[in-house]
Amino acid sequence: MNSKRKYEFSWELLGDIEAGRPNLGNTTRVEIYRLMQFTFRDIIEQNLGSRKTDEIFFAAGKLAGKEFYKHTIRHTEDLNDFVNQLQEALKDLGIGILRIEKTDMEKGELTLTVSEDLDCSGLPETGYEICTYDEGFISSLLESFTGKAFEVKEIDCWSTGDRTCRFSAKAITEMNQEEQI
Repeated sequence: MNSKRKYEFSWELLGDIEAGRPNLGNTTRVEIYRLMQFTFRDIIEQNLGSRKTDEIFFAAGKLAGKEFYKHTIRHTEDLNDFVNQLQEALKDLGIGILRIEKTDMEKGELTLTVSEDLDCSGLPETGYEICTYDEGFISSLLESFTGKAFEVKEIDCWSTGDRTCRFSAKAITEMNQEEQI
Protein backbone atom coordinates (compact mmCIF):
# COMPACT_ATOMS: atom_id res chain seq x y z
CA MET A 1 0.00 0.00 0.00
CA ASN A 2 1.30 3.45 -0.94
CA SER A 3 1.41 5.72 2.12
CA LYS A 4 2.01 8.89 0.06
CA ARG A 5 -0.79 11.37 0.53
CA LYS A 6 -3.00 12.05 -2.46
CA TYR A 7 -3.63 15.77 -1.83
CA GLU A 8 -0.46 17.02 -0.14
CA PHE A 9 -0.03 20.69 -1.05
CA SER A 10 2.86 22.05 -3.07
CA TRP A 11 3.09 25.42 -4.81
CA GLU A 12 3.50 23.60 -8.12
CA LEU A 13 -0.09 22.35 -7.82
CA LEU A 14 -1.19 25.89 -8.70
CA GLY A 15 -0.02 25.01 -12.21
CA ASP A 16 1.02 26.99 -15.24
CA ILE A 17 -1.92 29.35 -15.70
CA GLU A 18 -0.64 30.81 -18.99
CA ALA A 19 -0.35 27.36 -20.57
CA GLY A 20 -3.58 26.02 -19.10
CA ARG A 21 -5.79 29.08 -19.65
CA PRO A 22 -4.49 30.80 -22.79
CA ASN A 23 -7.87 32.41 -23.53
CA LEU A 24 -9.37 32.99 -20.08
CA GLY A 25 -6.14 33.94 -18.30
CA ASN A 26 -5.52 34.38 -14.61
CA THR A 27 -8.88 35.79 -13.54
CA THR A 28 -12.32 34.60 -12.52
CA ARG A 29 -15.23 36.21 -10.75
CA VAL A 30 -15.46 36.43 -6.96
CA GLU A 31 -18.82 34.62 -7.03
CA ILE A 32 -17.13 31.50 -8.41
CA TYR A 33 -14.45 31.52 -5.71
CA ARG A 34 -17.16 31.95 -3.07
CA LEU A 35 -19.29 29.24 -4.66
CA MET A 36 -16.41 26.81 -4.16
CA GLN A 37 -15.62 28.05 -0.63
CA PHE A 38 -19.17 28.01 0.70
CA THR A 39 -20.11 24.67 -0.86
CA PHE A 40 -16.96 23.18 0.72
CA ARG A 41 -18.00 24.71 4.05
CA ASP A 42 -21.51 23.33 3.74
CA ILE A 43 -20.44 19.77 2.90
CA ILE A 44 -17.72 19.70 5.54
CA GLU A 45 -20.14 21.06 8.15
CA GLN A 46 -22.78 18.47 7.22
CA ASN A 47 -20.20 15.73 7.71
CA LEU A 48 -18.10 17.05 10.60
CA GLY A 49 -20.00 19.90 12.29
CA SER A 50 -19.45 23.66 12.53
CA ARG A 51 -16.54 23.59 14.96
CA LYS A 52 -14.51 21.09 12.92
CA THR A 53 -15.29 23.04 9.74
CA ASP A 54 -13.85 26.19 11.30
CA GLU A 55 -10.78 24.24 12.46
CA ILE A 56 -10.23 22.90 8.94
CA PHE A 57 -10.61 26.33 7.33
CA PHE A 58 -8.26 27.87 9.91
CA ALA A 59 -5.66 25.14 9.27
CA ALA A 60 -6.01 25.59 5.50
CA GLY A 61 -5.51 29.34 5.96
CA LYS A 62 -2.36 28.67 8.01
CA LEU A 63 -0.93 26.46 5.28
CA ALA A 64 -1.86 29.01 2.62
CA GLY A 65 -0.28 31.86 4.61
CA LYS A 66 2.95 29.92 5.07
CA GLU A 67 3.18 29.09 1.36
CA PHE A 68 2.08 32.59 0.31
CA TYR A 69 4.82 34.13 2.47
CA LYS A 70 7.42 31.72 1.12
CA HIS A 71 6.54 32.38 -2.54
CA THR A 72 5.36 36.00 -2.50
CA ILE A 73 7.15 37.98 0.23
CA ARG A 74 10.84 38.84 0.02
CA HIS A 75 12.56 38.16 3.36
CA THR A 76 12.90 41.23 5.53
CA GLU A 77 13.24 41.95 9.22
CA ASP A 78 11.66 45.40 8.86
CA LEU A 79 7.96 45.52 9.80
CA ASN A 80 7.19 48.41 7.45
CA ASP A 81 8.81 46.63 4.52
CA PHE A 82 6.90 43.42 5.33
CA VAL A 83 3.58 45.29 5.59
CA ASN A 84 4.24 47.20 2.34
CA GLN A 85 5.04 43.98 0.48
CA LEU A 86 1.97 42.27 1.91
CA GLN A 87 -0.32 45.21 1.12
CA GLU A 88 0.89 45.28 -2.46
CA ALA A 89 0.56 41.52 -2.96
CA LEU A 90 -2.94 41.33 -1.44
CA LYS A 91 -4.15 44.25 -3.53
CA ASP A 92 -2.50 43.08 -6.77
CA LEU A 93 -4.00 39.61 -6.38
CA GLY A 94 -7.46 40.98 -5.55
CA ILE A 95 -7.51 39.42 -2.07
CA GLY A 96 -8.21 42.65 -0.17
CA ILE A 97 -6.89 45.98 1.02
CA LEU A 98 -4.77 45.62 4.16
CA ARG A 99 -4.41 48.39 6.72
CA ILE A 100 -2.60 48.28 10.04
CA GLU A 101 -4.55 50.18 12.70
CA LYS A 102 -2.37 49.53 15.76
CA THR A 103 0.89 47.81 16.35
CA ASP A 104 3.00 47.16 19.41
CA MET A 105 5.62 44.66 18.35
CA GLU A 106 7.28 44.74 21.78
CA LYS A 107 4.07 43.24 23.16
CA GLY A 108 3.50 41.27 19.96
CA GLU A 109 0.10 42.86 19.30
CA LEU A 110 -1.47 44.17 16.12
CA THR A 111 -4.89 45.25 14.96
CA LEU A 112 -5.40 45.14 11.22
CA THR A 113 -8.20 45.41 8.72
CA VAL A 114 -8.81 43.84 5.34
CA SER A 115 -11.33 45.79 3.27
CA GLU A 116 -12.96 44.45 0.13
CA ASP A 117 -12.10 41.02 1.52
CA LEU A 118 -12.32 38.21 -1.02
CA ASP A 119 -14.17 35.97 1.43
CA CYS A 120 -16.96 38.13 2.80
CA SER A 121 -17.29 41.71 1.55
CA GLY A 122 -20.84 42.13 0.34
CA LEU A 123 -22.26 39.04 2.05
CA PRO A 124 -25.59 39.21 3.85
CA GLU A 125 -25.49 39.64 7.61
CA THR A 126 -25.36 36.30 9.43
CA GLY A 127 -24.69 37.52 12.96
CA TYR A 128 -21.33 35.73 13.20
CA GLU A 129 -17.80 36.19 11.85
CA ILE A 130 -16.91 33.82 9.03
CA CYS A 131 -13.31 34.61 8.16
CA THR A 132 -11.68 31.68 9.93
CA TYR A 133 -9.58 30.94 6.83
CA ASP A 134 -8.30 34.53 6.99
CA GLU A 135 -7.48 34.14 10.70
CA GLY A 136 -5.22 31.19 9.86
CA PHE A 137 -3.75 32.98 6.84
CA ILE A 138 -2.84 36.11 8.83
CA SER A 139 -1.57 34.03 11.76
CA SER A 140 0.82 32.17 9.50
CA LEU A 141 2.00 35.31 7.69
CA LEU A 142 2.88 36.94 11.02
CA GLU A 143 4.58 33.78 12.26
CA SER A 144 6.59 33.52 9.04
CA PHE A 145 7.71 37.14 9.40
CA THR A 146 8.48 37.16 13.15
CA GLY A 147 9.30 33.53 13.90
CA LYS A 148 6.68 33.64 16.69
CA ALA A 149 3.26 31.99 16.70
CA PHE A 150 0.28 34.35 16.68
CA GLU A 151 -3.30 33.97 17.80
CA VAL A 152 -5.49 35.87 15.35
CA LYS A 153 -9.17 36.50 15.94
CA GLU A 154 -11.62 38.32 13.71
CA ILE A 155 -13.36 40.97 15.80
CA ASP A 156 -15.41 42.71 13.06
CA CYS A 157 -16.77 41.18 9.86
CA TRP A 158 -18.97 42.22 6.96
CA SER A 159 -21.33 39.39 7.91
CA THR A 160 -21.83 40.91 11.38
CA GLY A 161 -22.76 44.29 9.96
CA ASP A 162 -19.34 45.89 9.79
CA ARG A 163 -17.99 47.07 6.46
CA THR A 164 -14.45 45.80 6.90
CA CYS A 165 -12.88 42.74 8.47
CA ARG A 166 -10.87 43.63 11.56
CA PHE A 167 -8.47 41.22 13.21
CA SER A 168 -6.71 41.23 16.55
CA ALA A 169 -3.34 39.49 16.48
CA LYS A 170 -1.34 38.58 19.58
CA ALA A 171 1.94 36.74 19.79
CA ILE A 172 1.59 33.50 21.69
CA THR A 173 4.00 33.36 24.59
CA GLU A 174 4.69 30.32 26.74
CA MET A 175 2.45 31.91 29.36
CA ASN A 176 -0.38 32.33 26.78
CA GLN A 177 -0.04 28.70 25.73
CA GLU A 178 -0.38 27.51 29.34
CA GLU A 179 -3.52 29.65 29.76
CA GLN A 180 -5.05 28.03 26.65
CA ILE A 181 -4.59 24.49 28.01
